[in-house]
Amino acid sequence: MSGRSARVLIVAGEASGDLYGSLVMRAMTGSAHHAGVGIAAPGGGEADAPGPRVRFVGVGGPAMRAAGLGPLGDAGMMGVTGFLEVLGSARTIWRAYREGRDLLSSSARPDLALLIDYPDFNLRLAKKARQAGVPVLYFVSPQVWAWRRGRVRQIAGVVDRMLVILPFEEEIYRRAGVPVEFVGHPLLDLVQKEGTRQQVLRPLGLDPNSPTVALMPGSRRNELGAHLAIMLGAARRLRGEFRDLQFLVPVAPTLDSADVERILREERDGSAAAGMPAAELGCVLVRDGRYAALAACDAAVVASGTATLETALLGVPMVIVYRMNPLTFALARLISDVPHVGMPNLIAGSRIVPELVQGECTPERIAGEIRRILTNPAAAETMRRALSGVRSKLGRPGAIDRVAAAAWDMIGARGRKHVA
Repeated sequence: MSGRSARVLIVAGEASGDLYGSLVMRAMTGSAHHAGVGIAAPGGGEADAPGPRVRFVGVGGPAMRAAGLGPLGDAGMMGVTGFLEVLGSARTIWRAYREGRDLLSSSARPDLALLIDYPDFNLRLAKKARQAGVPVLYFVSPQVWAWRRGRVRQIAGVVDRMLVILPFEEEIYRRAGVPVEFVGHPLLDLVQKEGTRQQVLRPLGLDPNSPTVALMPGSRRNELGAHLAIMLGAARRLRGEFRDLQFLVPVAPTLDSADVERILREERDGSAAAGMPAAELGCVLVRDGRYAALAACDAAVVASGTATLETALLGVPMVIVYRMNPLTFALARLISDVPHVGMPNLIAGSRIVPELVQGECTPERIAGEIRRILTNPAAAETMRRALSGVRSKLGRPGAIDRVAAAAWDMIGARGRKHVA
């Protein structure tokens, strides 16, 4: 492999995977990282400044493209949830899969397949990589502990090394004979409080002395459509009780602000048609500094997903919500085997944060839970203490560096094998 760049096929299908993927890409190409871990460069030698050469091609969103990805597909278009909802993106997903499959079987096949979450797509691609003799490093485990536990056997047959970010996942794979390592959660490095409440809210045009609630509908297009209008309905009810209440909407990088603004307009117009006060809620959209804005909030309404863990690490009391196609929900209940849907509750092992799922996810119920947080300081403080315990269970910082080290280790091992 000496004399040319290493080639990595990297795939992420949603906002969190796009972020993690971009960080791994930058870590793999950073000379400081490579020298710090002392791993072998392609060909078996030590890396020379300014760092090892590596080319990335695959599926990702804006963060991975900014880090140098040669794209096969767009995570923003592919990132949907649900058995039925995915059909709307089937053509985009199939095209990206076909291009990845063809790359794996070509003369320019990569030295490593680095697959991040997105299991229905990535496990099929992992099978093709195995057939092509390309080693597979899987980062962020499929949620086999929640549903389709039989996939562990499938994973054992196509994945060379699994890197998990939740502590209870390691033993599941170890029992199945999959080489596995708990690397810790990347959010421990990423989610940090920055600035005072006044420093954060005033530039957004918000009053630091007024109660503030974050509305976080999710990072996928179908989640935005399913949740934001309901959250706005709850916000309007709360605004009738708390006249100084203000709202902000942290917008995931995979979403278009225009889509969010359209739903805001539709909610306002629908309220007017229903005879409700149609005054603007004054929701402030936040793209840059989303963590700082969220940390400055008194409460949050959060769609189940990575954002619930981000909110937990910032210590913000929340209610977790989720709605999906009724048939999808019925099918999910048949194959799911977990007592909670929210990641903080799963990690804590108990219901430390209220969950409103499917029929319970209504403006009235959401407003009731946020009202309790805003008017009951003792309840809010109890939730904050419980959320602080979640952080202690997520390992130690440095997960991204450990993933980059594992990737170079596998590339180097393959290079030494071919040289031998």
